[in-house]
Formats: sequence, C-alpha cells, structure tokens
Amino acid sequence: MRALVTGGAGFIGCNLTAALVRAGHEVTVVDNLSRRGSLRNLQALLEDPVAAERVDFRPVDVRDAEGLAAVVADCRPQAVAHLAAQVAVTDSVAHPAVDFEINARGTLNVLEAVRKHAADARVLFTSTNKVYGSLERLRTERTETRHVLPEHPDGIAEDFPTLATTPYGVSKLAADLYVQDYAYTYGLATTVFRMSCIYGKWQNGTVDQGWVSWLVKSTLLGNPVTIYGDGLQVRDLLHIDDLAAAMRRVLADGQGLGEVFNIGGGPEFSVSVWGEFGPLLSELAGRGVPATYEPRRTGDQDVYISDIRKARKLLGWQPERAPRDGIAEMTEWLRVENQLVD
Repeated sequence: MRALVTGGAGFIGCNLTAALVRAGHEVTVVDNLSRRGSLRNLQALLEDPVAAERVDFRPVDVRDAEGLAAVVADCRPQAVAHLAAQVAVTDSVAHPAVDFEINARGTLNVLEAVRKHAADARVLFTSTNKVYGSLERLRTERTETRHVLPEHPDGIAEDFPTLATTPYGVSKLAADLYVQDYAYTYGLATTVFRMSCIYGKWQNGTVDQGWVSWLVKSTLLGNPVTIYGDGLQVRDLLHIDDLAAAMRRVLADGQGLGEVFNIGGGPEFSVSVWGEFGPLLSELAGRGVPATYEPRRTGDQDVYISDIRKARKLLGWQPERAPRDGIAEMTEWLRVENQLVD
C-alpha cells in the first residue's frame, strides 16, 4: 500500500509511519518540521534501514494548498492519515487565526488534494475530545483522588452533542465536520478518530500539550512541576502502539470507513492528572515529586473518558497497554533520550 501521513515527523506520525513500514507499506511523510523535536524524530525514524528505503519525506506545510496537491498527485496514495495540526489549546487562545489556518483550512487543503488526485484513498483524520467542549454542564462528583461523571460510567460516546469551546476546539470541530461531509458530498472514504490522551515514545510534550510526557520529563530533569487546577481532572490514557493498531485497521484494512470513533484508553485506563498520576510518577522516579498549583486553564474538562464500545464493535479493537506499564516504558525511553541513564 502507498500511504501518505501529514504531520509524519510528529509524535503520532513517526510511530504510525514506523508501524506501516514494518507492515511492508510505502509511506510519504509530509511535515513542515516546525514543532520542537520533529526533526530529531524524523532522523530517528530514518535511521532504520528499512524505513530509509520505504519513506519519502516531503517538507510541505498543509497550509500550502498547491504544494500539498502536488505531493498527492505525485505519490497517488491509497491511504491518507491527516495528523498535521496545531495541537495546543493555549496557543489557539493566543493565536486563533494561526490555529484556524492550520487546523481548519489545512484540513480542507488535504481533502481537496485527495478529492482531485486520489479520490479512492482511505482518509483518516485525527480529531479531539475537545469537540465536546468543557463538559461543564455534566454533573460531577469528587472522590479523594479524582472527579467522576456518575451518569456516564462508560465515558463519552460519539453521539454526545458537540459544543466546542476555545479556538482549538472550534477549529478541530470544523475540520472534523469537513472530513465527515467529504464522505457525504463527494463520496470520499473518510474516518474520524476523536482522540483522548496519547502517550509513548517520540513524544516531545510541553507544558501546553502532551502532559504525560511533560510531567515525566520534568521529573527526570528535576524541573518544577506545575499542575493547573486541582489535579483531580481525569483523562483516559492510550499508548501510541494501541493507537497505531487502531489506525492500521482503517488505513490498511479498510474498516470503519465513513464512521466517527472516540479513541482512547476508556474507563479501565483512566487516571487523574495528579491525584493518581502523581503517586505513580513518584514510584517510577524513586522519590517524592512536589508540585505547585495554578488556576485551571480555559476549556479544561473535569473528566473526559472515551466510550470505546463502538471502536471495539466495528474495528474489533481495544487498548492493551495499561498506563502503569506504558508510562514505565516511556520513562525509560526519556531517560535515554535525555542522557539520564546511570
């Protein structure tokens, strides 16, 4: 299969590209290398001799409609994973026009390039749980270590009303709807993954996005840890290998076409940001990890857990890597990456 991955030098993109290459596919990677760590990710990917032969890198920005169309016309992909995005809520609040251009217009550029030059390709778009907004209207309860949504024990399902908040949520929802409509209006074979917290190797988390990686790395480096809010906010964690397995079901196997899926770790793999993650991090670090607290940030959700029953039914997929094991593995990778090996 010939695949194209936008944002292919990013955290998810590199892992997906590596998985596709291992399965014998050819991959064209599109990335503008603007995100910190993306060049290093790409170099690490291409150090694999098999990947070096099967990966074709194109330094194109998804905002460049003509450049993107030329790439699609040239490589004629049979599958497209559109992962390129502006991913930080805080950056979207500071720079909403840039956020729109990358997330909304960039997605439209991808869809138009596929419609005109690779109309039979399967297209997978990575959306976000932020399309459901802050969920502040839902009743929550509080335990010693976490917030709980008692009326949604299985998590948030795909038919939950979308009510995006923050420019990031709005731009991703616009892109999400365009991807769905290009299936309806133009007959493209599109699928949407509304994702929760993904973590694992090659993640270069920051204080604004990728909190699992950021907190682990800060702890390993001895940097201050800041928690925004009360630390009892809950997210479901999904290891990158489990996400890549779900993506391959769509891109390579053609399952779930025309559908929207909430993709995450589900209730079983949920954890509170500090009430439960903090003790685990202290255990992995072998010492206590002090934290300071700042006010909650705009658009934050008390609880977001993905209801993954639809993905389990239609894709035959479910997450396998438990957070404790996955985070321990990522911690060791970050030790090596930051040259903190004893």
